[in-house]
Parts: sequence; C-alpha cells; structure tokens
Amino acid sequence: MSVALAHHRTGPDGGGPTVVLLGSLGSDRTMWDPQVAALSAAHEVIAVDLRGHGESPTPAGPYTIDELAADVLALLDRLDRGAVHLVGLSLGGAVAQWIATHAPTRVRTLTLLCTAAKFGAAPGWLDRAATVRANGTAAIAETVVARWFSDGLAERDPALIAHSRTMVADTDAEGYAACCEAIASWDGRADLARITAPTLVIAGAQDPATTPADLRLIAEGIANSALHVLDPAAHLASVEQAGPVSALIAAHIAGPAQRAAAFDAGMWVRRSVLGDAHVDRANAATTEFTAPFQDFITRTAWGDVWHRPGLGQHTRRLLTLAILTAVGNTHELDMHIRAALRAGVAPAELGEVFLHTAIYAGVPNSNLAFGLGKAALAEGVGPAGSTAEEEPHRP
Repeated sequence: MSVALAHHRTGPDGGGPTVVLLGSLGSDRTMWDPQVAALSAAHEVIAVDLRGHGESPTPAGPYTIDELAADVLALLDRLDRGAVHLVGLSLGGAVAQWIATHAPTRVRTLTLLCTAAKFGAAPGWLDRAATVRANGTAAIAETVVARWFSDGLAERDPALIAHSRTMVADTDAEGYAACCEAIASWDGRADLARITAPTLVIAGAQDPATTPADLRLIAEGIANSALHVLDPAAHLASVEQAGPVSALIAAHIAGPAQRAAAFDAGMWVRRSVLGDAHVDRANAATTEFTAPFQDFITRTAWGDVWHRPGLGQHTRRLLTLAILTAVGNTHELDMHIRAALRAGVAPAELGEVFLHTAIYAGVPNSNLAFGLGKAALAEGVGPAGSTAEEEPHRP
C-alpha cells in the first residue's frame, strides 16, 4: 500500500511544465533547494521526501523500489499530474528508472544523477541496514557525507558538511534501513532498454558511490540518452555543481518543446510545398511503426532544412527536382514534380532543370524526369484547384 509523501510545490502562477525531484538515501527534499530556486521561475517544481525520509511517513520495512515508485505515482495522481519531467539522484534515480520503465506515459523526460542500475552487492546494504537499526543513522552520518562531496568542497565549506551530517542523522532509522533493503534487492539493468523517455545522465567524476562507469552503463543501456560527467563532483553533484546541474536539467526539459516547435514549423512548410491533401493522406496512413519516421522528416527535412531562410522555397523546389533526377529517385521525383506544378511552377522551368541535370548527371535520368513530367501534364496537374491530386501516399 502506498503512503502519502510529503512534498513542496513551487512555480509560476500560470503553471508550466512539472518537474519532480526525487532525492538520495539519507536526504530530505531540501537537498534540491538549488534546483528549486533555478527551475521554479518557469516550471512547477515538486520536491519530494521519499518514504522514511524527511516529513514522509515511515512504515515498517523492508521496502522495495516498486513500493517507493508506487508512492510517487500515487502522489502525482493526487495532484492530478499526468506526464512530468522526472529527476532522480541515487535512490531517487532508481525510483525514477522504475517509473520510466513501468509507467512510461508518466515521464516526459528523465534525468538520472549519480545513481545506478544496480548498487553493488546486496550484503553490504543489508549490513548497513542492520547497523542503522542497532545504532541509529547518526552512527553512519560521517561516513555517508564523506561520499557526498569532493575533498576540496569539504575543506572549503565545513558548514555544508555539518548541515549534511545533521540531515543524515535526522533521517528515521527504520526508513533508512528499509530503503537500504530496497537498494539491496534492486537490479534494473535488464530494463534499461525499455526506457523510451529522452534521458539525461549526470555523473560526478569523484563519486565513489555511483561512479562514472555506473552512469555510463545506464547511458549505454538507454537508447535516447546523453551522459555528462561533472568535475569536480562527488555523490551530491546537484549541490556541488548546482549551477551546471540546473542548467543541464533546464536545457534537457526544453528539448521536447523545441522538438514540438520544429515539428509545427515543418508541418507548415510541408503543407505549403506538397499540399494539404497529400499531407493529410500521409498522416492518415501513419502507423505506430512509421510514426518515428514521419516525426523525423517533418522536424528535420521540413522544419529545419526547408525552413531555413538562406534559400527561397522556389529555389529549394528546383534543387530538389535536380537532385532527385540525378539520383534516380523515381517515386519522390514524381511527387515533387506534381507538387511543383500545383504550386504554379511553369512546365518550361521544369524542362530547364531536367536539361541542366542531363549535362551533369546523365541523359537517362533526365529522360526519366521528362517522362514523369509529361505524364503529370497529360493528367492536367497544375496550380491548386485545377486537378485532383492523385499521386500515391508518400512522405
């Protein structure tokens, strides 16, 4: 059964994309204060205390990563949040991986910091759980915090070290121990390939707990991912490299919005070049299998290259016809010939393109282009409204 997690929400009055922050073993949600401050101007930010941490309830253990993830999903349901930008560090990163694998529709983007798909051997975690249950979290606070920050930062900021030790010591012993048991039983390596959300992976160069090699394994296992190694940084890179981490997260979150803008621009150009009827047919014929390709060509071919200001659309039409003629791409050439005629390009101008191409790419290819143009003209293809569009379904 899930528990009601303590959390803090902040952000613009008008809402905005929701960012959910899940923290490390032995921390509370204040570990995310630098990211909350940096991201909340443009995003709704929800910093969460996992069960057994901070102000969240502490049911008796042991726990599992599945249960910790169910708590987070239940919180999102109570807040009426659908898909979110999910950020997790260490234990929070394991929870985020589980959600991205088993509830992929709830994750717009995934950011994994200083975490692992498997956190070492189970006996070490079970021994730590036993120590904490016997002696309390204060007994391990110094050792834990020694892994959180690089030696240089520890020497420069003793107040931060003291605050962090207090944070660990204040963590409920049963909650900490039960989460150690969750980590001991966690192995998400086989599921990395199932994660489809765009993923940012961040490692600390001096992190002894989850090394850059651990994060590289994650990045190599998730198809749509990018790895950044921050130096200097140990386990709490979100604190030690607060500015770069916040900037990386913000840029990563902006990615889908940029993709959406490129898609919208590309769809506008695609319709203006090929016509609404053709594009509507292509969209209607899109399947789950072909959808990634349709998205790709709309964003890149149409939203990027065709949308660039360096050449006008008319010039790009003629270049496209020449190139397709040169490479002998019959079906695309036929489509663009008809699109050009419907857009009002004169038949004589098409002929000049094909004559010119014959000199540099060969007479047979241009002969084919003239044949396709002749057939289109014989069918009466011309400016929009003069003839129904009859070409096959193509991108």
